[in-house]
Order: sequence, then C-alpha cells, then structure tokens
Amino acid sequence: PTLRQRLFRCVAVRENDNGTYAITAVQHVPEKESIVDNGASFDPQSGTIHGTVPPAIQHLTTEILAEEGQYQVLARWDTPRVVKGVSFSLRLNVAAEDGSDRLVSSAGTPDTQYRFRGLTPGRYTLSVRAVNSQGQQGDPASTQFSISAPAAPSFIELTPGYFQITATPRQAVYDPTVQYEFWFSDAQITDIHQVENAARYLGTALYWIAASVNIRPGRDYYFYIRAVNQVGKSAFVEATGQASNDAAGYLDFFKGQITESHLGKELLEKVELTEDNASKLQQFSKEWQDANDKWNAMWGVKIEQTKDGKYYVAGLGLSMEDTPDGKISQFLVAADRIAYINPANGNETPGFVMQGDQIIMNEVFLKYLSAPTITSGGNPPAFSLTPDGKLTAKNADISGHINAVSGSFTGEINATSGKFSGVIEAREFVGDICGSKVMQGVSIRATNDERSTSTRYTDSATYQIGKTITVMANCERNGGSGAITVTININGQVKTAEVMPYTAGIPAMYQTVVFSVYTTSPVVDISVSLRVGGQYTTEASVWPLVMVSRSGNNFTN
Repeated sequence: PTLRQRLFRCVAVRENDNGTYAITAVQHVPEKESIVDNGASFDPQSGTIHGTVPPAIQHLTTEILAEEGQYQVLARWDTPRVVKGVSFSLRLNVAAEDGSDRLVSSAGTPDTQYRFRGLTPGRYTLSVRAVNSQGQQGDPASTQFSISAPAAPSFIELTPGYFQITATPRQAVYDPTVQYEFWFSDAQITDIHQVENAARYLGTALYWIAASVNIRPGRDYYFYIRAVNQVGKSAFVEATGQASNDAAGYLDFFKGQITESHLGKELLEKVELTEDNASKLQQFSKEWQDANDKWNAMWGVKIEQTKDGKYYVAGLGLSMEDTPDGKISQFLVAADRIAYINPANGNETPGFVMQGDQIIMNEVFLKYLSAPTITSGGNPPAFSLTPDGKLTAKNADISGHINAVSGSFTGEINATSGKFSGVIEAREFVGDICGSKVMQGVSIRATNDERSTSTRYTDSATYQIGKTITVMANCERNGGSGAITVTININGQVKTAEVMPYTAGIPAMYQTVVFSVYTTSPVVDISVSLRVGGQYTTEASVWPLVMVSRSGNNFTN
C-alpha cells in the first residue's frame, strides 16, 4: 500500500449493558523497536492520495512605508521547501473600537511577498497560509503590527567618556522600525515644547556620541530625545548626564594628545649626543603650512644632557596648531620640577611646586572643585570622602538640612523637635507616651437634677494616628435615697450606668464607671453627665479622669 497505515494495540475490552463493547487501545508503531534499539530511520508515507501537503509559512515580517499621508505595508515570508503549484492566501484584519477584528483586505499571490496599499493608522493582524493546486490549505502564520507614532523612549542610558557622553535610548517594547532624534543643550529647557527652538539638533540614529572639547567634566549636559518612525514622532524625553570624572583617565588622554602634537614631539625628541656627559642648549622657532593647508607655528627652548648613559631634558615651548578639533594653542614645560616663586617674600617659600606626579600649593582659592577622593591632613585623616560616597568625619557641625535614607547612631541625639513617618523602636522611654487630664468635678444636692462637665482633646500629630480614649468617672453618694445615673460621651459614643443603689444604714458609697473608645480622629470631645432623681433629696458627686494612650503592639485572642 502507498498510504500510511494506523495500527493499534488492544489494552482492554469491556462489555456495556446495552450489548456493545468498549475497546481501549493505544497506537502501535511497528518500527519503534528498530528506531529505539538500532537507530533506524523510516520515511513517513503520505496520509492522502491528493498530492502534497502545503508547506508551512516561516519568517513572516512586515515593513511599513509612508505614501502621501497613507501607508503601505510590505509583507515577506518564506517556506522550508519549494513545492510546485503552491500559492499563498493573505488576510489582513484591523482592530475595531469595540475590540473586535474587521477584515480590511484579502489577497492571493504566487510570490513570497505582497504589498498592501492605502492603509490608515491602526492595529493590524496579518495571516498567511499556503494553498496547493488541489485547494488544500496549510497551517497559517500570523503577525501583528501597528501603524502609529512610536511611544516615547522608556529609558535613556547615558555612558560618560572623556569629553564625551554616549546616549542610548531604549523602548519598553522593541520595534525595529524606530529610530531616535537627538537634541543637545548646555542648559535645562523647562518648557519641553521649546526644545526645537532652544536645543541643538545632533541627528537621527539608534544612539549618539556627543563629543567635544567643550564638554567638560563635572558639568551637567542635557539630551532631549524622541522616537521617530514612518508614521510620526513621540514626545521628547529629557536625560541629564556628565562626562567622565576619571582624573587618571584624563591624564592618559592628554598624554596621547601632547606627545602626538608638533610641539610635544619637538620637546621630547632626543638629540644624539656623541660624547658621554655632553650637553646641548637649543632654541627652536618654526612656522609652516602642510599639504592639507594646515597652519602651524611653534617656539621654544630646551636643554639636553647625557650623564652616566642616561638622558635628561628640560624645556618649554609655545605652539599654535590646526587639529581635527580646531585650532589649539599650547604651552608645554618639560621638567622634573616646576615652581613659582614670589620675589616679594625673598624667594623663601614657593607658592606652587610640581614635582613628579604631585602638585603642592601654599594657598588655593577655587570656584569649583571636582575630585573623586578628598582627604584632609592628619593621621588618621580627620575628614575623607571616597568615590563610593562614603563620608568620614571626626566632628561635624551642620546648620542646614540632612536628607538620609538610612543610618545609625551610637551616641546621643539632641533635638528640639522631630517628625517620624515610620516605626520607632526603643529599649527605654524617658517621658510619657500616655496623656491624662482630671476634668472638673460635678456635685448635685437635689431631688431631680442633671449636671455635666466636658473637655476637648486635640492631637498634636499632623496625621491621623490611632489612640485609645479612656474615661474613669469616680462617683460618690453622700446621702439620700434617689437614683444616681452617670453618662459618658466620647465623640458620640455613649455609655450610661446607674450607680450606687441606695442601701439603708450606709452613709457614703463609692463607684467608678470606666468607658474606653478607640479612634483616629485628631479632635475628641468628651463629656460626663451626673443625674439624680427621687422623692427625697440626694447628694452625689463625680470626678472624671481622661487618659489617652498609644501602642504599636498587636493583641491576639
């Protein structure tokens, strides 16, 4: 046979109540043993006599092109194998406002690409499937694309360099059709709509290196970047960056520029001295224009000497040179020691000395200082600031504002006031965290009467904080047989109690009524009422005590 046979192995047979049988079977592949044990390979036979199965669609891509206010989409794909007589069916849907898909276009083509024209902005889904000569359709492949202006960059990575900053924008979702416009400014632009008027346009690319001798370390520079594609442009995103602050790297950078300059070569070029312990004094003055129409001029003097086989040089020079970065003027000194001496003080103390790789100055007044590490004198230093931001000081008086994320103190903190928005944990408190007040007492001597006393509690916190208000009403009966009732009201929550029932032969009686309420209200109104009633004169008094307490503990049953 030329068709693929399907074989099954019976696992179980069960007779049903209606006279039918249920057969449980698993598919059987006779070649399985040879494949597993011997690594044999078998070519699968076709499952149909109707030609070949249409090939799958792979590598489906779309490219959006602008066309006079409307847009084209060029779709491309390929198949894993070439099959004679195969064509391709395409369906293009657009997302409607109600969330459903609406058919925009359907087409057929024998080619592996197709161009849709006259499209408007929207979110589209394209499906492509192969169709053979008998009309059989293969599995579809789909891709989604959007005709719209790109989203603004979600993140901009700024990489510092020597006299340069590299800006690399990132999208939240990668889009190969997006590029970026780069605008640059020395000062921050507060109105983002004025970027095109106030900033300098650098260009359009995936990233940009802003490099210039005018980009100095220690200063902020501002990039304004927006995403662009064939449809439109996003809003600008601001990013602030600085050039590298690596002083050692800058020294190496300048070393290369100095040694490659005409004046640097002239000062450092060795002259062959034929005799040992010989010396030479040379003054040079040159002016020339090279083949590239670059004008150069230099003047200088240098002293050279050989002693015990070693070469020594001292010199200074001035130059004006044309470079790729523009015209550069230089004053170079070649010496083991450079010093400035003030004749007014008798040449006793130099104001400035540079020896080796160190500079020593008597007094310095600086408008701006940028240094990765700052260390004071003393052993150990009384003050130090390291590149990782660690500040160490033996003693500090700070009169301004301190903003810190975390920290610890091992000594004593003295402050006149403070505000904490988090949790305070302490081993011991000195002072109260529970406030109390003795309210004005109330006394009655009558047959029927009612009197009250009140107070208001105002929390000093600037935010709502939970607290427990407890009122202890201390009551006393001094005579009479009438009923005595006490009512406590805390912000509208009320407790009423009849206290100290009359007992013959007892001249005075005492009882305390307690009522507690939890509240977060910053203002709490409290009142206590005393009422007597009966046929005979009754004498009673009440003295309320109010307590306000806070606690961060949790109680469980």
